[in-house]
Amino acid sequence: MTLERPDLTAVAPNIVAYIEALEEALENLRAEAEQTTRSDVALEPSEPPTTLNVISVSAAGIGKRTPRHYYSRQRRGGMGIFDLDSDADDPPAFLTVADESVGLILITNQGRACRIEVSAISERAVRDRGEPLLEDLPLRPDERLAVVAPDQGGAYLALASERGQVRRIGSQYLGKSLQPGTLLYNINEGGAPVAACWTSGNDEIFIATRQGKAIRFTERQVPIRGCLGMRVDPGDSVVGIAATAETGGIFMLTDDGKGTIRLLSGFSANKAPGSSGKVAMKSDLLVGANAVTENADIFVISQLGKLIRFRADEVPAKEGVVQGVNCMNLRNDACVAFAISPAT
Repeated sequence: MTLERPDLTAVAPNIVAYIEALEEALENLRAEAEQTTRSDVALEPSEPPTTLNVISVSAAGIGKRTPRHYYSRQRRGGMGIFDLDSDADDPPAFLTVADESVGLILITNQGRACRIEVSAISERAVRDRGEPLLEDLPLRPDERLAVVAPDQGGAYLALASERGQVRRIGSQYLGKSLQPGTLLYNINEGGAPVAACWTSGNDEIFIATRQGKAIRFTERQVPIRGCLGMRVDPGDSVVGIAATAETGGIFMLTDDGKGTIRLLSGFSANKAPGSSGKVAMKSDLLVGANAVTENADIFVISQLGKLIRFRADEVPAKEGVVQGVNCMNLRNDACVAFAISPAT
């Protein structure tokens, strides 16, 4: 049924303004629904079939994997497509890209860990519900998933806590022999673990906080038992840790969809870990930080389950502090996680 707009000449101006605002909101919703429908229908592979999988996980540990080639690239700043179908009270929280031949390391906020084979996660469609990933590690009261990292990529897994503590764990301890419930990190030494990255043993470590501050130091300065990597201000907390070469760059993303690549050539290293950070990106709420390589693809997922894929070279690399460029078009939504994957 089609309704004609009635004559509003005699209606009070405030009521007319309210009606026009509702009409505009309705039109925006229709446009978004049309674009989403077109995107869902046109899910054509954007690359040859690959064994790499995009793994999206909710805050409660419900996750799925979908072959990477089913995610078409968009231009930076697009709206993305709906991905993980999760409950309203259990939004997406983690995103990673991993080959189906490796394992996935899951670490809780109490420092306990387990490992699950990527191939053991049921392959699902782009828009689909997930399955519990922590069945081998029953959670204790107040325990939740805190870190998701593929079992690949380097000699050490560097863990960062919310209060800036950092520790390196040798890859030999994180393979198939990792027993469910293994304590990888003592939360009494600096709070819960919040981020992880793989290192070569000779990288530059970059730790970033929610307020956009960061510190850089040489990985070799971190002792075996760990140390304070960054002195974090009260009211702030660590959200990301990355490892790269002195000539590398770090991609950072805010919750409102702004991103930048900060070149280490413009961010001087500290003589030792444990100092206060300096501003790396203008941000009120940084989502994370990760090393970015040439010809990489960036995947971003939002709180409402939308996911976008775009080329990293669409984000300008900067040596100085910037606010960032628009990476994802958000409407009453917020970015919660991202992953970086080598492009084909």
